[in-house]
Amino acid sequence: MSDVEKAPEESSEYGSEDVLEDVEAAPPAPRVKARRSPWNRGRDRVIAALIAVVVVAVALVIGVTSDSAATDRTEAAPPPPLPAAPDKVPGSLAEIWSARSGVTPVPVVAGDTVATADGGEVAARDPLTGQIRWHYTRDLPLCTLNDTWGRLNAVYHKSRNCSEVTQLDPGTGRITAQRNGNAELGTRLVSDGSHVTTTGKKLLTTWRDDLVQSAEYGQVPALVNAGKQPRTGCTYGTVAAASGKIGVIERCPGDPADRLTVYKAAPEKDDEPQVAFSSVLAGKRARVIAMSGDLAAVVLPDQKLMVIYNGDGSQRAAYPLDVPSGDLAQDPPSGTEATTQTTQNVYWFSGSKVVALSRDDLSPRWTLSSAVGPGITFAQQLVVPIKGGLAVLNENDGSTIRTVGVDRRGYTGVVRLAAAGPVLLEERGDTLTALK
Repeated sequence: MSDVEKAPEESSEYGSEDVLEDVEAAPPAPRVKARRSPWNRGRDRVIAALIAVVVVAVALVIGVTSDSAATDRTEAAPPPPLPAAPDKVPGSLAEIWSARSGVTPVPVVAGDTVATADGGEVAARDPLTGQIRWHYTRDLPLCTLNDTWGRLNAVYHKSRNCSEVTQLDPGTGRITAQRNGNAELGTRLVSDGSHVTTTGKKLLTTWRDDLVQSAEYGQVPALVNAGKQPRTGCTYGTVAAASGKIGVIERCPGDPADRLTVYKAAPEKDDEPQVAFSSVLAGKRARVIAMSGDLAAVVLPDQKLMVIYNGDGSQRAAYPLDVPSGDLAQDPPSGTEATTQTTQNVYWFSGSKVVALSRDDLSPRWTLSSAVGPGITFAQQLVVPIKGGLAVLNENDGSTIRTVGVDRRGYTGVVRLAAAGPVLLEERGDTLTALK
């Protein structure tokens, strides 16, 4: 046995000793009573659910009834350039396509696009095929459509008048401007190249190229400042425009005859018409048929005269009028005369005759009987629609160069013309027909 006493072996069970047995256990944390949510009651949860349903319902109603939801539209890439028109009017022309266009009084051509308008749809078509390239459709009926400033202006019937206007790029269908207005039902758009004016019996409204209103004339519905309109209680006949001015025939209580008023399309004060002149005429049933520069041509049916007025209202000249009395028995329903312009002349269609007026002084140059509408320049020649076809005329004296037969499939009414490259377009009532 060794002299060195062995040390006791260490235990391998390290956890056998309770090192905390002398530490007093901590008391349990006191309970904190949770604050009751004000929305825990069943009634509150029902109210919250109802609010959520109402919010969703309102959002759905706004989405369904908004203009964007009520619009169906497409856009397109700009069209390729049209082929050039021929050097002279072809000896024969045949129909290549036709489409319904019930609200366009004349063929609408903007750039290389032909537009039709029917129901609530504006459709941009290829002039050569009639194929629709893009369309803009509202759940509202169209009042009218025109082309000005190289754009299409579509006026829709909303509420009680023609109050919604959308401007469209003819090449792509892109919206370039929109506004709400106060045009009357049956309105037409009259343009002087820089402004557009709506026709009406009691109110005329003028817009500039971004559709911002520049003038109102007549019975303004939302009148802010009284006493700004020169006359009240008048009704309006025909309307014409040129060189930043608008001419209108007025029929006012107390006047012995009709009145011709010419005012500026863009007055110095936007709430007050700026009248250039207003003159009582020599008779009733007067019609302003054309304007050129500062001149205005007025027809007086009872006197069988065409009178030309200067920019200050003075009479410049008067000419005998050789037009059947039946042509002038009443105003045209749209408030606009059937006129066209070329570089030389203004052409007025009375209802049975075309009268050529010089653009320089509006003096009559010649008259063509058996016409069914005013003429245009097509293939560098004057073309006038006549019964059974077209007449190619000399602009200087109205002499016939030749005629071209056109099968109008029994249609015998007024024909309005326009041209798109090599295509001649005829508006026959509510149908647009392309000829080539």
